Amino acid sequence: MSQTSLKTKKKNEPGMRYSKESLDAEKRKDSDKSGARLSTQGSQEIPVPNTDSRGYVVRNQWSRTSRSPSTRAPSVDENRSRNTVVKQAPNSSANSRTSSASASQHETSTSPPPQVSEKSPVQQPSPQTRTITPLDSQPPTPPETEPDSRRTSKMYTATDPWAHRDNREPRDLQLREYAHSCDSREGIPKTREYPRTPPTEWKSYVQRRLQYGSSVDMDPDCLPDGQHHRQKQQIEEDEVDEAYWSSVSMLYEKIPSCTRPRPPKPKHAITIAVSSRALFNMVDDRKIYEEEGLEKYMEYQLTNENVILTPGPAFRFVKALQHVNSRLRDLYPDEQDLFDIVLMTNNHAQVGVRLINSVNHYGLLIDRFCLTGGKSPIGYLKAYLTNLYLSADSEKVQEAIKEGIASATMFAGAKDMAYCDTQLRVAFDGDAVLFSDESEHIAKDHGLDKFFQHETLFENKPLAQGPLKGFLEDLGKLQKKFYAKDERLLCPIRTYLVTARSAASSGARVLKTLRRWGLEIDEALFLAGAPKGPILVKIRPHIFFDDQMFHIEAAQKFGTITAHVPYGIAQKRN
Repeated sequence: MSQTSLKTKKKNEPGMRYSKESLDAEKRKDSDKSGARLSTQGSQEIPVPNTDSRGYVVRNQWSRTSRSPSTRAPSVDENRSRNTVVKQAPNSSANSRTSSASASQHETSTSPPPQVSEKSPVQQPSPQTRTITPLDSQPPTPPETEPDSRRTSKMYTATDPWAHRDNREPRDLQLREYAHSCDSREGIPKTREYPRTPPTEWKSYVQRRLQYGSSVDMDPDCLPDGQHHRQKQQIEEDEVDEAYWSSVSMLYEKIPSCTRPRPPKPKHAITIAVSSRALFNMVDDRKIYEEEGLEKYMEYQLTNENVILTPGPAFRFVKALQHVNSRLRDLYPDEQDLFDIVLMTNNHAQVGVRLINSVNHYGLLIDRFCLTGGKSPIGYLKAYLTNLYLSADSEKVQEAIKEGIASATMFAGAKDMAYCDTQLRVAFDGDAVLFSDESEHIAKDHGLDKFFQHETLFENKPLAQGPLKGFLEDLGKLQKKFYAKDERLLCPIRTYLVTARSAASSGARVLKTLRRWGLEIDEALFLAGAPKGPILVKIRPHIFFDDQMFHIEAAQKFGTITAHVPYGIAQKRN
């Protein structure tokens, strides 16, 4: 048996008691021995690891009895009895505890045992009894402080950090309970709820202020003289403002809705290009340009840009086109096959302000302008996808005809005439307008007899188309939209054929040609050489197309608005 075990046995024999002084002396002796270190002056202290008899390194455990555990490494000469493991029988665990008890434990055995806190999860072993394990296999043991310390509560109270989430109530429920608790507290008033006014019940500022009230509305007798005067003045100003806004609201209620419809897309629209001189009466302006030059003309336009221009020969025709658009939008809200009017002029851009003011004054829905600044606008007609070009300049009209664009020169009537505002009325001549001039060649070269024989011989052969045939097709396409809605008798478009042909000898070929084209003409008037003026007075068309100037002049005398089409053999004789 080793010397260490014998010493331990002697200490544990019954009747052997060490006094308190001897124990303290022994402890001091051990501490003095453990203080021996390999040290030299100016060198660093190097601790020597403690090993047992088998060569294992003995790890110094954290003290479980001190509030502030010591982290000092064990010394070389520390008492072996404190680090020695007493071999125990496998079936006597109680004896092992008794045999490994220290002398201090025997001394305090007569006193009552210390009460272990219920919060401590692990039973505290004796500080002198240590288990010797290999250094690699022994896990690090954290210090266990007293149960009342903060460190113990932080390290061992919550084993699962997410366990408390399962017991929490939903956030919205917590917020509702918190709001309810806030409202139910004493001394904190609830949020004031004001009555909501429906949108239809509009009230003025003065009425709303009297309804809700405020801290400003105090008893006038309690206010100073200056503040009372200011309050009275504020009330008077509010009443004046209320009267002003009431008058303004009544004024706007009387004004009709000015919702401006969007223009149709050019690829679907029927584009009518109108010059400024055809739309407005600019005869005096033209004289200034011809007599005084361009600079004086521009100066005159800038000076009179707020002066509204008077209507020209194409004005009523444009108004009738807009009425047709309105009727089509009523039947077809998303309709794109509409008339689109473009103001096409060679005026300078400085004149555009006066033109815009005049267009807006008459309520014309003209959104697209083309101001070429002195150059001919003919080159822009195809770019604007023009279907019909109306101008007061015959030279530009001839240029457009050569380009294959339906064009006509506008002439105003010699006297005023009443026109229908609910129906667009368009009258056409036959030869060299709707049809080609092949028949007129025969009449002019060989006489009327040869002409009648020719028409009878080729009665079933359709005539070639003329420059205005495309415009008649556009009108017919829009008419069919009204027919589809059972609006034939109330259709806002009506077409007329006013021709000098004879119905018996040459009228059949004309009607069969229209039928072959798939076009319908509302009224066909064969005059057999009679003047057209009196018939046109009865029709009162917004525009009458003809290729011969003597028919144009005759119709002008009766007040008919005419449009000369410079096409065909008749232009060589004019």
